Amino acid sequence: MKINKNIERLEQSGIISHISKMGYLPRWGVLLIDLLLCAIGFAISYMIGSGVFTYGADENMLPVWGQMLLLLGVQIVCFWCFHTYSGVLRYSTFIDTLKVLLAVTSCGITVLIASALSIRLWGTKLCLNTVVIMYVFVSFTLLFCLRVGIKTLFETMQQNVSGRKVLIYGTKRAGIAIAKMLRSSNDSGYRVVGFIEDGDVNKQFNLMGLKVYRNDNRLIDRMKKEGISNVIVSPVKMRSLNPVRDLAVFLDNNIHVLTTPYFTEWEESEDSSPLGRIGKIDSIKIEDLLERPQIHIDTDNVNNMLKDKVVMVTGAAGSIGSELTRQILGFGPKVVILFEQAESALHDFVMDLNAEYPRQRIIACIGDVRDRHRVEEVISDMRPSVIYHAAAYKHVPLMEDHPNEAVHVNVAGTKNMADMAVKYGVECFVMISTDKAVNPTNIMGASKRIAEMYVQSLYKSLQKEGKACPRFITTRFGNVLGSNGSVIPYFKKQIAAGGPVTVTHPEIIRYFMTIPEACCLVLEASTLGNGGEIFIFDMGEPVKILDLAKNMIRLAGYVPGEDIQIVFTGLRPGEKLYEELLNQKETTLPTENSKIMRAKVREYEYEQVSEEVDKLIELSNQSKPFMTVSLMKQIVPEFVSRNSVYEQLDR
Repeated sequence: MKINKNIERLEQSGIISHISKMGYLPRWGVLLIDLLLCAIGFAISYMIGSGVFTYGADENMLPVWGQMLLLLGVQIVCFWCFHTYSGVLRYSTFIDTLKVLLAVTSCGITVLIASALSIRLWGTKLCLNTVVIMYVFVSFTLLFCLRVGIKTLFETMQQNVSGRKVLIYGTKRAGIAIAKMLRSSNDSGYRVVGFIEDGDVNKQFNLMGLKVYRNDNRLIDRMKKEGISNVIVSPVKMRSLNPVRDLAVFLDNNIHVLTTPYFTEWEESEDSSPLGRIGKIDSIKIEDLLERPQIHIDTDNVNNMLKDKVVMVTGAAGSIGSELTRQILGFGPKVVILFEQAESALHDFVMDLNAEYPRQRIIACIGDVRDRHRVEEVISDMRPSVIYHAAAYKHVPLMEDHPNEAVHVNVAGTKNMADMAVKYGVECFVMISTDKAVNPTNIMGASKRIAEMYVQSLYKSLQKEGKACPRFITTRFGNVLGSNGSVIPYFKKQIAAGGPVTVTHPEIIRYFMTIPEACCLVLEASTLGNGGEIFIFDMGEPVKILDLAKNMIRLAGYVPGEDIQIVFTGLRPGEKLYEELLNQKETTLPTENSKIMRAKVREYEYEQVSEEVDKLIELSNQSKPFMTVSLMKQIVPEFVSRNSVYEQLDR
């Protein structure tokens, strides 16, 4: 207790902080200290050796000061050979200790050999052998104690300087490396006070002089009692954890969960300081808490389809289109055509791609899928073999306000692309759809369902007629994490502004998938289908948006409901509490990839669908939203509006 109080007084006085921030000794300073200790070591060895061992003391011998100068002279040479002075004392390692041992031992052996030669040649003994041997042991002990003492002193100071208490999750190499880096850093802002065990152990133990906490039901209570509110998880450990089971418990108790970059990024850091080498310590990402199975695809099939081919991506500068393009470029296509109507976004994206893939041919085409003539111009000139159609309007509330625009882009735009793909002999046409197309409750979902119907019926019609046509494939998936306008970037902005975080309904749930996962499965699906299929992806377990908001607030280091409030705003127009990937009349069939399923959906006659789609496009061009939506409900009978002005059409 007295020791702890004394440490607290020193900390309050600023002495500990001052010592812990002292600069490193120059090399010559380390060398001088080492030589001083060696001189002391010789003096101790001489007093003991000459007083206890008298054998050979009466022989012709150098005076004491001559013996000391000889030993120190040889010792300097040995220090130089092994560079014992080049390390920083407070960061001494086993290698540094080994260098000191070799330097002192080499000095002793050299002097013993020189003394033996001197007796034979000149009859003069340089030193007592016993003194030299004792010098090796005594000097090494002093030099070793110096390094261990300084290292221990600074580590002790680091443990007691101000900083947020933190536990390292895991007791293996990665966790120990993080702990060492933090303990050797003066300005990390964190103070390592212990570890959380990796597995079950029967008894508690210490590691690096720090307590190892058992990962049991009492862990949270012990952390709260000791004022520990931060846990660091190494990126290596993250791969072996179940986020929902192992990390959510910390967030639920307002304990901040942090992580660091991978070790390779430490090594690539230009900052040579300990904190610079460890990289930026930051909160884990919300994606890490959404338990997602690892995605595996057959890259050989994708490579065979895309290698040396002309590939076109619509909506190329969007969230899905841009990631899809990057993954496509990894398979070595002959040309990638980026079709996009947003000029600035396309320009910036192409600049990035040219820097990342300097040897790939990338063609940027400004154009709008609504412009049938422009679509035909690009496809007829470029003659793509594969088209990934990602261009779409996707924001539900906006499309409720602008149903005609939803038809222009999602329906007419898809029709234009599909028709030109048939006309100019495209091999494969992949349409990106959405889970909102199932039992749609909003304009956006209904427009995507109509586009699905058109593409599927077009393929079936051409097949019946025996005509060559692209493999028309449709992929459905839910919300993608971090996409433009999605809930996660929106919540981040609200949290950064101090709140409140707005959630439409306490019970609303959604399926989530990361952008790379979604695009990865799109590429795989494009190799599986023969044509006319609708593929749905395994989206995992649905996520409650309220829980998502709470976890994001906790990850930012705040307490939900205290530091940042959560406000319920009510369902938006067209929004429903949950999304479906299939309607009640649909079933699924497995594919070669367990994460991709083939939907058995109701099929429609192309003549009927085409006639209704043409009429729908004509109505949308007349700016008659109610008539447009009314016809959409006729084409898609399961389309029932919710929280929308168009509910009256359902009555």
